[in-house]
Order: sequence, then C-alpha cells, then structure tokens
Amino acid sequence: MVSKFNWFMAITVTVVLSLSLGACAPGQEAEDTNLKMGLLPILDTIPFYVAEQKGYFEEEGINVELVPVKSAQERDALMQAGEIDGMLNDLISTGLFNRDDAQIKIVATARRSYPESPQFRVLAAPDGGITSTSDLAGVPIGISQNTVIEYITDRLLEAEGLSSDQIEIVEVSAIPVRFEQLMAGQIAAATLPDPLAQGAMAGGAELVVDDSQYTEYSQSVLSFSTAAIESKPNTIKKFLKAWNQAVGDMNSNPGQFSDLLIEQGRVPESIQGSYQMPPFPAGEVPSQAEWQDVVDWLLEKELIDQPINYEDSVLTGFTGQ
Repeated sequence: MVSKFNWFMAITVTVVLSLSLGACAPGQEAEDTNLKMGLLPILDTIPFYVAEQKGYFEEEGINVELVPVKSAQERDALMQAGEIDGMLNDLISTGLFNRDDAQIKIVATARRSYPESPQFRVLAAPDGGITSTSDLAGVPIGISQNTVIEYITDRLLEAEGLSSDQIEIVEVSAIPVRFEQLMAGQIAAATLPDPLAQGAMAGGAELVVDDSQYTEYSQSVLSFSTAAIESKPNTIKKFLKAWNQAVGDMNSNPGQFSDLLIEQGRVPESIQGSYQMPPFPAGEVPSQAEWQDVVDWLLEKELIDQPINYEDSVLTGFTGQ
C-alpha cells in the first residue's frame, strides 16, 4: 500500500514537471530567449541602454546582446548573414531589404520627429548667404544617397516649394565628414541628424528647414528578421515591453539620463549643457500612409521595381503595450 506521504510526493513531482514543461507543446523545444541587436552610434538607441541599465530585459527573462556597428552597411551585412536578430533602422532600409521578399519586419517605431523636437535638419554653411529653401535651388546639398537622408531632403524641400529638378545633391556618405565639410564651407549645404545638426547651428550653420513641421516623414524603427519573428515571438514581445518601460522612464524624467544622452547620443561638446533629451514614442508603428510614401519614393528613384505591401513589412501585433 502506498503511504500518504509517497502519494503526496508523487503528485507534487507531477505538478512541478507539468509547470516546467507547460511553456512548450509536446514535441516542441523551449523558445530561445536570446536576442542580438545591431546598433548604430546614434541617439535613437538610448532606450536600449536605459533598459539594460535598469535591468528591464533581465526582469522579462530575456538576454539582449547589443552589437555596436559603425555603419548602416555593416549593420545590414550582419542582418543578411543572420548574425543579428534585429536592428534599429528606418523605412527606407526596410523597403530595400524587402524589395524582392520580406526579409525583415518592423515591429515598432523607435523615434520620430515632433513639433518641438526635430530629427533631421537641412543646414547651410556658416556665412554662405543661404537662408531659405529658395536659395537652395540648384545648390548641391551634402547627403548619403539612397538612404533616409536623401528621402528626408527631397520631401522637406518639396514641401517648402522646390521642384524635384531644382534639388541638387552631392554624395558625402559619412556623417562626421559631412558635418566637417559643411562647417568648413567645402559644401554649401547638408542634411544632418540631431543632435549633430544642433551642434552645427551652435557653430554658425544656418537652419534652412527641419522636419518639426513635417513629422510624417521622419522616424526610425525596430525591425527583426522574419526568422526571429517566427521562432522568438514571445521574446520579441518581452523585449518591446522592456523597451517601452525604458521609454516611459526617459519621457517622465529625461534629466535622469543626461550622462547616457551625452555618451550614447553623441551630443557635441558645444551643446552638452543645453541639449535636451527628445521625447520617444511608445507602442507605435508606422502608419500605412507613411509606409506608402516611402514606397512611392523608392519607386520614383528606381530603387525597387514593384510596390511593397504594408502588411508584408509592418507588424501591428508586437508593440509591447
């Protein structure tokens, strides 16, 4: 006869085993809770470091490895090779990735421009005599071609009244070099991201137009490979929950992260005492209209040869809210 004690122990062991295996269906392995994220050295990535510093990834039971990259080309090569699961990128980059097949999908908006907080500015060189968009007609503007920088430049100048044939560009792909050439007067104008653009203005560069009036054009996004989305959906949702928690902290008390802002946001020394942490969105994805405008631009530039559906590149069920 089985004693009451042995019977109780047998039931207890069964319950514990059931709980430990409950996350997996029969014949399935437990979901991988590791994520590798490719990050450029830009301000938009600060929520990653806040979440890491605050232990939010750990609280969610996931391991997020931050993989620094020096350029978008390096980041994209890592994604193509399957060396990273996700990255902070933009709509132009996503469209180019998905020109033939859906290789990556956007799960959230990472940062966007706001009326009081621009992301990109078109600037004129100090003492160059350019003060308005009309002054830029036919003037070469330093950009990186086939990127969000070129897209923003086109859309801002068109919104200000220039026609496409009046917009001239010159390739200066490295942002620091573009900044230096602008400040030295080697190029008459350039499009730069904040906070570097604000640093250029502190050094005498002239603001021509920024995206604070045209917020529908500027945003960075969080994208994951289709393989990661299929194999790690719960891990990605936990990642976004931690991300949004970090964003909430930053938006409610931005001064708390001033050191991170300077270190990871690459704030120029000349404005470190005055530059403020911009607001970050939480629980958002790009709209269908925003995506369609990017697709239209990519088609105009012949960077893609067929439209890309919104649903094939943007997921609305992973916002982490």
